[in-house]
Amino acid sequence: MADVAENTLSCARCGKPAHLQCPKCIELKLPREGAAFCSQDCFKDSWSSHKSVHLKAKLSSTGTGAPSDKNLEKDAVSEGWQYCMRRGQSRTAKLPHFDWTGTLRPFPISRNRIVPAHIDKPDWAVDGIPKIEPNSELQQVVEIKTPDQIERLRETCRIAREVLDVAARMIHPGVTTDEIDRVVHEATIAAGGYPSPLNYNFFPKSCCTSVNEVICHGIPDARKLEDGDIVNVDVTVYYKGVHGDLNETYFVGNVDEESRRLVQCTYECLEKAISVVKPGVRFREIGEVINRHATMSGLSVVKSYCGHGIGELFHCAPNIPHYARNKAVGVMKAGQTFTIEPMINAGVWRDRMWPDGWTAVTADGKRSAQFEHTLLVTETGVEVLTARLPSSPNVFPWLNQQ
Repeated sequence: MADVAENTLSCARCGKPAHLQCPKCIELKLPREGAAFCSQDCFKDSWSSHKSVHLKAKLSSTGTGAPSDKNLEKDAVSEGWQYCMRRGQSRTAKLPHFDWTGTLRPFPISRNRIVPAHIDKPDWAVDGIPKIEPNSELQQVVEIKTPDQIERLRETCRIAREVLDVAARMIHPGVTTDEIDRVVHEATIAAGGYPSPLNYNFFPKSCCTSVNEVICHGIPDARKLEDGDIVNVDVTVYYKGVHGDLNETYFVGNVDEESRRLVQCTYECLEKAISVVKPGVRFREIGEVINRHATMSGLSVVKSYCGHGIGELFHCAPNIPHYARNKAVGVMKAGQTFTIEPMINAGVWRDRMWPDGWTAVTADGKRSAQFEHTLLVTETGVEVLTARLPSSPNVFPWLNQQ
């Protein structure tokens, strides 16, 4: 253990002031923040989990996600770091063959995270299969929420917002998306919630992290975020029997102007769509509003994925397409809750699926951005249940100009 020059760091295990640093982390040139410890005892007690940081760094340093030698490959497998396949139902030690559309590649993922026994869980938590949701009448009928359901949704969406804000604060070059997932998982558990994506139809992680050309459902892995990346973090929390769902796209370090315009336009698409939500408006109108703003900026709207109803079910009616001339049926009524979550591409709207069965990427490899809120239709308009808080991090420059 090396001595830390300045006593400004906290122990990675207990949070006390730290004076020592992991020598392996120094050798690998890893950030000091996660490598500092207050004593040899804390270091020893943390070793079984801390050593995975070294493995992640080695995996990331290969540049392609493929382990660079047989020993590293063996270490990765023994630690549970493998590539996701078959929508999370299997793993492989080798980088899958695929006609990649852009420069991004999958990296190995860690084992599924554990949820304590006292946390209330949705019905897919153990075996990965939703039981109630697929056959519910709420796949066809848009539910009007009761006052009790609305109050629980407010509380859950507030937690989801706070969890996403925790993730937003750690976005910077050098952080892996697996580390973002760990923070989302721990913050959700600390609030008494369950991370809804975890094991939902076998999804292996507690949130989605979609980098650069990934449209949605990116799986957190060992890749380090790089200066100039954009990354979407999608969080859903299950608490008191209901789900709260939101996402935002963030800049990693210094991002080029084209990506900045893409992210800001996507944010504006969501804001403009929310502004028309009120009783009597057709669900199909949301797509018209989003498409109009995106195409005026020379961008395209993804058609394969849409917003959805939400409440005691993670996904239910109504479907909310984000593109023009869509076939969504029905009109908004007070008491309905649903998400709007436009995915906007810098190039063509079409998508491809990675071999993991989850990660949707742009067909031309150009970048994609997304924002999402959970909304409640009120008697007079709309309430954004996952709205930004006064404490939310100041990460979007355009908000400072308003």
